Order: sequence, then structure tokens, then C-alpha cells
Amino acid sequence: MCGITGWVSFHQDIGQSFHQDTGHGAASVIQAMIDTMALRGPDAGGVWLGRHAALGHRRLAVIDIEGGTQPMTDRPEHPQVVLTYSGEVYNHHRLRSELAAKGHRFETRSDTEVVLRAYQEWGDALVDHLEGMYAFAVWDDREQRLLLVRDRLGVKPLFWAETDGGLVFGSEPKALFAHPEVTPTVDAEGLREAYSLLFNTGPTVWAGVREVHPGSLLVLDRDGIRERRYWELTARPHTDDPKTTTELIGGLVDRAARTQLEADVPLCSLLSGGLDSTVVTALIADELRLREGPQATLRSYAVDYSDQAERFTGDVLRTGHDTPFAAEAGAFIGTEHSTIVLDPRALLDPDNRRAVVVARDSPIGVGDMDTSLYLLFGEIRKHSTVALSGEAADEVFGGYPWFHNPKALAARAFPWLLVTGDQAAMPLHPDLAAQLRIPEFRADTYRTAVAAVPRLDSERAAEHRLREMQHLSLTRWLRQLLHRKDRLSMAQGLEVRVPYCDHRLVEYAFNTPWAMKNHDGREKSLLRDLGRGIAPDSVLWRPKNHYPATHHPDYNAGLQRLAREALDAPHVRDIADETVVGAALDTPAEQLPWGHRLRLERVVDLALWLDHHRPALAL
Repeated sequence: MCGITGWVSFHQDIGQSFHQDTGHGAASVIQAMIDTMALRGPDAGGVWLGRHAALGHRRLAVIDIEGGTQPMTDRPEHPQVVLTYSGEVYNHHRLRSELAAKGHRFETRSDTEVVLRAYQEWGDALVDHLEGMYAFAVWDDREQRLLLVRDRLGVKPLFWAETDGGLVFGSEPKALFAHPEVTPTVDAEGLREAYSLLFNTGPTVWAGVREVHPGSLLVLDRDGIRERRYWELTARPHTDDPKTTTELIGGLVDRAARTQLEADVPLCSLLSGGLDSTVVTALIADELRLREGPQATLRSYAVDYSDQAERFTGDVLRTGHDTPFAAEAGAFIGTEHSTIVLDPRALLDPDNRRAVVVARDSPIGVGDMDTSLYLLFGEIRKHSTVALSGEAADEVFGGYPWFHNPKALAARAFPWLLVTGDQAAMPLHPDLAAQLRIPEFRADTYRTAVAAVPRLDSERAAEHRLREMQHLSLTRWLRQLLHRKDRLSMAQGLEVRVPYCDHRLVEYAFNTPWAMKNHDGREKSLLRDLGRGIAPDSVLWRPKNHYPATHHPDYNAGLQRLAREALDAPHVRDIADETVVGAALDTPAEQLPWGHRLRLERVVDLALWLDHHRPALAL
């Protein structure tokens, strides 16, 4: 896993500017762009300069430590094809054999070189051959052409912005802001995108900065910029019987988990004590023993909060305390399990909170849950460079309450907005709220989103409604979770892999009838079938539990203090409604509802975000 960036301009000779650089030209610009991603790639950095293109890279070495240096070229002298790449291609061994049979010679063991040779062999069609999580750029000097590619589910991020005669791109927006032509600017449209919580892909909170769509490629040449989808969810008839379906689902999950175990660095798993992470942990622990012998032991990690066992109270998202289940699952599987316990001081520490906001490049987060995840990743990074996660199982197998709640199914709205309602939304200044018109924007976007959901001619209304819910979850809700995990893990130099995002698994599950998905009367029935025998019964039948939040009143009191200070920061009162925030500030800390607490979290994060980026506000 790495950070990539680059700059293409057909209006200037970037390479010549590099050689004449005196500290203010192309060399300093591309280096500044690379430097913004030092945390994503702590092991090495590199630059390639051509006449009209500059590519940069920061490396987190995971496979072929010595041989995977980037940017990578097709030849040492006068290269014609240059690649800067982030991610993992899990079928690179098979592709290497296939390409070698076609006459390609390899100098390294890295999957990076496989991607490079695949482009030489298949051009843009290489995307049809890759399995994994990735974002990369290929500069073809022969064609004077830039290709940007993002993986099918959007696990790896990729942003871009137009500049004079071309564009700049990067794994994070902050890389773009290091270029003199891209100024961090926020307008009404950007705030609408951020605070509507619809998780559109394409536009961002930043004016002029866009994401490459998941499953898409973008081409820049002298004819302009063109983007096209190479993968998306489609509706297909499901002809397998229940027994075959269960076997195929089990095989797809098993293959995805086991093939993602490869690394030349220490590897571990995130084990929360839920069904999703327990199944992944059990599969990779077994694979590790098959590869290295019965004595091989997988490390696993969970997060908890001080006094959580005594103070835990259920809410709309959480039904129980995770730690006992995680410990039981670790003992059952045979992992070396650790629980990272955090106290309110660490969660409130200004340096930790600022690091999280800087990593996100966004004012939208979930407060202590982001800070705790960031700190968890930091502790894991002391021992491991790669972690496997159970993220995306709820979207793939129907784990969220909205798949099973008649009220949510009947509502014509994005289902996650129904979980806490407006009590958890950012309280916007009345004048700004009138300008943004978020309710209308949500309604319009919802109609467009459900219209894009594929449908079989034979599909009944109830079945299609569940397909709509899954499509919205996979194409919107999941993407913000993947962004969160990527940004906070890479800020600690940790690579997190997500086996449930295997596109073949997603495709098959998306077209599996719902009667099979909840055949035992519970959520995630098909995954539970796979978990029998490899996970303890307590985990198999445990209700869905979301990522934990602290319940310590000292945290609530400290958050209220930070929010009071945030209201006095520049421009915060122009965006936030201090009257609504004030009500949450006046609530006794031990009685602060979760939704109201999240409002305070958003105000604190807004102040930190404004202070760090100092964006131009065009409202």
C-alpha cells in the first residue's frame, strides 16, 4: 500500500522545468505533492519526470521489499511506459505466468511489475484481468496519454483536479493542494455534499476536486479528459439451489480471505468479536498454519475503552460489549489476541484529534470512533504492517437493521438517515441551511440513486426493494467506511485488506435471493453457515453490533469543553448553528444522548478542519 500522485500538462515542458528548477519550479512542486503522503508510504519515495508528465510515489513496502521501487518504468533508458501504483493485486502470480508465456520478462517479484507488464500487453483492458484493491496511474510516453484506474469497489482512493493543459492527481486531496494551481476552496455545493451524508462519488467537499469513480478509468490526452466505467453491479438471474448457493458463497469467502494473506511483512487480523471479523480471522489463521506449520499463530486485535464493561449502555447502534466476544473468538481460533484499551484523555487529546482530521481531509467523521480507530491502528503498526478486516460483510450479506426493518423498507429515503434522524446531523446556521436546501438535495439524489439500480423483468416489488437497499449500501454507505479505514490506517503506515470486497463475491451475493440470505430468520444467514465450526456459537448468534463508542462521562464532559472552544474558532459560527449546539452543551455530561454528542463531534472536527486547511470559503 502506498501513496501516488502526479501532474500532466501539455502546455509546458515539465521535464525541462525540473532540470532548471531553483526551488520554485516543477521539481519542488512534485516533491511537495509527494511529501504530503509521507505517512502513507514511510519506507521510500520516488519521482519520474518526462516532458509533459511528472509521477510521484511514496511506498509502504509489503511485497518484494527490495524490488518494488516506484515509479516503475518499462525499461531503464528512455522509458515508454511509467507506472505509479498503490494497492494489492491478489492474482498477480497467475497473471505473471500468463504474461511470461506471452514473452514478457520480469525483473522483480512485485505485483507492481505485473500491472506494468499487463498494461503493455492489454492496454486499458488490463482492468478486466486484475483482482484486488488498487489505484494507479500509467503514463504512456508513446501516446502522450495518462490513464488513471481505481478498483471495482473503491477500496483505494484516487482524486484529481484540472489544471492548465492537464490535471493533477493523488491518493488524497492534500497532494493536489501542494500544486500551485489547486487551492483548497469550499463552496455551497461542497458543503451540501459533505453535510447531506449521501456519500456521492465524484464530487467532493472541495471545489474542483473529484474522485475517480470506483470501477472506472479516466484518460487524459490532447483530446481532453474522458472517464468510463469498466465494472458495476448488474442484475442476473440466480439459478442455484440453496445448498449450491451456500457452498459457492462459502468458497468465494474462503478464497478471498486466503488469497489476501500474502505479504513479506508481519500480518494480523482485526477481531472485534462479531461474525464478520471472526470468520475472516478463522480462515486466515487456518491458512497461516497450512503455509507455515501447526505452530504458526496469527496476531489479532480489538479495541476497547476504560470502564466500558461497567459503563456500557446500549443505543440505537450497539447491543453489547465487544471485548468478551473478541477474547472468546481469539481463544477458539487460537490467535495471539490483544485488546487495546483507550481512556478519555487519549480520545480527547488535541494532537490525536487533529491527526484524524488531517488524515480525512474532510470535516465529516464520527468523533471518538475515528480517534479510537486511528489509535488502534497505531498500536497495531508497532507489530504488523498488514491487517485483514471484516469490513463490507454487512453490505454484502444484509447485516444492517434497515434490511429487516419494515419502516426503513417503506421509507423513500437513504436508510442510514433513518437510524438517528436529524439529531446526529450537523446543526447548520439557519442562513446556510436555507442556501444548501439539504432536504431537497437528499430527495433528488435518492430518486436518481434508486433509478440506477438494475432490475430483472421477473423481479417482484418486495425483492427489488431489498435489491435497492443493498445497492445503496454497496455504492454509498460502504464507500465512506472504506474511505475512513483507508485514511486512518494509512496515516499510521498500516495496510488494511478487505476480503468481503472481492468483486466476485459481491456480484454473486447481490443476485442471491433474499429468502436465501436470511433463511434462518436472521441477518447474514449465508455467512453464519460458513462460520459454523470455525467460530464459537456465542459469536454465530450474536446480534449485529456496530463499532464501539466510549460511554465514559469524562469523555462527554471533555467533548463539551472542546466544542465550546470550537464555536469561537474563525468561521465556525458561519457554518454551525450555535443555538442547537448550545443545547447539547447545556445537557449534563452523563445524560448526553449519542446523537447530540455526535453533533458536538462534528463542530469540533469542523474547527480543526478549517484551522488546518484554511480553505477559501466561497459561500
